[in-house]
Amino acid sequence: MTQESFADLFQEKTVTGQQLRPGDKIEAVIADISGENIFLDLGGKSEGLLSAAECRNENGELTLGVGDKITVFFLAQRGGELVFTTRVGSGRAGSAELEQAFAAGIPVKGKVTAEIKGGFQVTVAGQRAFCPYSQMGLHRTESAETYLDQEMVFKIIEFGKKGRNIIVSARALLEEEREQRRAQLRESLHEGDRVEGTVSSIRDFGAFVDIGGADGLIPISELAWGQTAKVEDVLSIGQRVAVLVKKIDWDKERISLSLRDMLENPWDRVEEKYLIGSVHSGTVSRLAAFGAFITLEPGIDGLLHISKLGSGRRIHHPREALSEGQAVTVKVDGVDKAQQRISLAPEDYVAKEEDEDKSWTPPPKEAPKSMGTFADLLNKAAAKRR
Repeated sequence: MTQESFADLFQEKTVTGQQLRPGDKIEAVIADISGENIFLDLGGKSEGLLSAAECRNENGELTLGVGDKITVFFLAQRGGELVFTTRVGSGRAGSAELEQAFAAGIPVKGKVTAEIKGGFQVTVAGQRAFCPYSQMGLHRTESAETYLDQEMVFKIIEFGKKGRNIIVSARALLEEEREQRRAQLRESLHEGDRVEGTVSSIRDFGAFVDIGGADGLIPISELAWGQTAKVEDVLSIGQRVAVLVKKIDWDKERISLSLRDMLENPWDRVEEKYLIGSVHSGTVSRLAAFGAFITLEPGIDGLLHISKLGSGRRIHHPREALSEGQAVTVKVDGVDKAQQRISLAPEDYVAKEEDEDKSWTPPPKEAPKSMGTFADLLNKAAAKRR
């Protein structure tokens, strides 16, 4: 900060017909860079001033250039200039400056220095502050090492005892940004859109994906074309994924996503790959009273009917011939792409049926012998009695 007090900077001024208040957040464009000053284009004829020190990296190099957009917070009008900042804490500030940053809601830059009971110790502009575990991010991270020695931006949510009790939150800022992005999503996101996001959490029933402003759910049934036993078999927390927006319900704050629909549908080429009579290897995935379902590849299951099992003997349930997880070799009997059905038979089923046809031929039927009339039968019976 300059020699002027922070309190002097926080004075409401009307500039070019626009009422700016300390802490107001706006997006500006870098119009020019001169020495340690960055001049901001605020739109129209308005221009702002930002210290170049706030845009330098650890090596002292500027990370932004002319024409880049930047989000800044209004401090005050000083000497006819509108002064802005990206955050308090680039250098050493006193308790008064931090207290006024708390009052105006201006972010502060801090370094996580240690893990202590209930959260983390954070150094902000030379002052010691505390950040609870729950306020470090939108989603809790199991490993504390993720934050240690990291420089982060916080919002002061409590300032007491003249600066001896400062509580900060990184989550508060992330939620504010998230709410802004959410408002944009409501205007721009539509069912059928393809978007990218980051897996934020995993549950037994699916995975939640942060698509920038809102979390959508990929149900476990939408992870892949085949059956998925565990979500962890497909996704991991922090993984970037491309998904399809299946359904949006803003009233219930629900967004349904699909990872499966971003992948090639194996049924599109089923008639080319599974020709009638072709032989394939598969795995028994499920047994039912009427037959066994055989997984030929992820997303492609065929039915081996019970009537074709048993190697010629009659069985009452497929479990008498097969078990789940068993590897089998089968032949394609039929394909119905529209209904997504494939009928299968054991590899040697047709050969056995042909052998049986050749080895046994029913004898010709003999014509029934005539037994005569009813009267003749009675006469024959009487003759025997004599």
